[in-house]
Amino acid sequence: MPRNRACCLLSLLLVLASVVAVGQNSPSVSARARAIHDSAIIVDTHADTPQRFLDENFDIGNTDPKDVGHISLDKARAGNLGAEFFSIWVDPGTVPPDHFARHTFDLIDSVYQQAAHHPDRMMMAFSVADIERAHKQKKLAALMGIEGGHSIENDIHLLRAYYRLGVRYMTLSWSNTNEWADSSGDINDPKVQHHDGLTDFGKQVVLEMNRLGMIVDISHVADKTFWDTIATTKAPIIASHSSARALTDAPRNMTDDMLRAMTKNGGVVQVNFFSGFDDENYWKASQAQAKEADSAVKAYIDQQRAAGRQPTYIEVDRIEREWTEKIPRPPLKSLIDHIDHIAKVAGVDHVGLGSDFDGVSGATPQGIDSAADLPKITQALLDRGYSADDIRKILGGNTLRVFREVERVSHELQAVGSASSVQ
Repeated sequence: MPRNRACCLLSLLLVLASVVAVGQNSPSVSARARAIHDSAIIVDTHADTPQRFLDENFDIGNTDPKDVGHISLDKARAGNLGAEFFSIWVDPGTVPPDHFARHTFDLIDSVYQQAAHHPDRMMMAFSVADIERAHKQKKLAALMGIEGGHSIENDIHLLRAYYRLGVRYMTLSWSNTNEWADSSGDINDPKVQHHDGLTDFGKQVVLEMNRLGMIVDISHVADKTFWDTIATTKAPIIASHSSARALTDAPRNMTDDMLRAMTKNGGVVQVNFFSGFDDENYWKASQAQAKEADSAVKAYIDQQRAAGRQPTYIEVDRIEREWTEKIPRPPLKSLIDHIDHIAKVAGVDHVGLGSDFDGVSGATPQGIDSAADLPKITQALLDRGYSADDIRKILGGNTLRVFREVERVSHELQAVGSASSVQ
């Protein structure tokens, strides 16, 4: 073969190899989408990473490419994640009731420890101003939200203590009904004592959160609890990690009437990335195997307790992951459909992102494997015709607006001397 033809052929092969490599490694995000994405302060309102901090001694500065976790400082930087609300979640299935508060304090401390270990890349944040300051310094703003009112052990003093330690939202219930708020997770269980929504004490908790400046979160709550909260609160509320029931018929999701009610005082629904809440087929498949999966988890917990040790959340999560990975992951479209639906029903000012990262291992939609993949959401919204301004609202602007308004209402209530009647 003549030399010039060989060189041309070699050049062609190199070009083709380069195209293939780019196709394999590129997240398929256009320059315009990336520019919009990088211009936003991106706020995610729910990640369960503190369980990893505490149970695995996980370092958020971890650079191991084999780590399957959703959140690390490198992954956050790659996805331009600006602020993360780390979930302070106490598992009532593995933690005894008289240790709920103690475990809550341990989880809070674990977040502070991570920030202390990485002061050049991460900082604790307690306000909108702190988030904006962290953004200017190119640091991840670390915030905290308690997932489940059982953490306050029916004591308003603990609620105030958590606020003083930096907690800036609380989900009124987790999947378990507590002594003052009904949950969607067990609302049909006749063995559980329910309250027809919020008790009088539960309503006082909501009002005290308003006074403190702690955002009220209604993800997980029963429908009646939601409506009681809407009727009680004086500040905007959020659903920190919920999706639309019209698209996926999970009781954790919100009906269209609920979505419209969120606009009453400017609240925001942050869409969950869990495929079981975003894809009807995935939801049905997960429900079909739920009994077996729950039995496997219970058997492990019972076995460990019989051996004299308390199983950790991470151990339980590992078993649950084995079951979720048996179900094919749906396309990214399923997640985007929920963002789109909520934007159409409630308005684009009332939708945001609440990933549930590190709490839904192996069960996110295709293409969303960590915080590094967040630009793909921007690209998908751009593809559906959303403007740059509206995309920035969804990515974090709406959540910052709610947070700012909650701060304003708190200052107003405190200025007129409003105080909780619960001592």
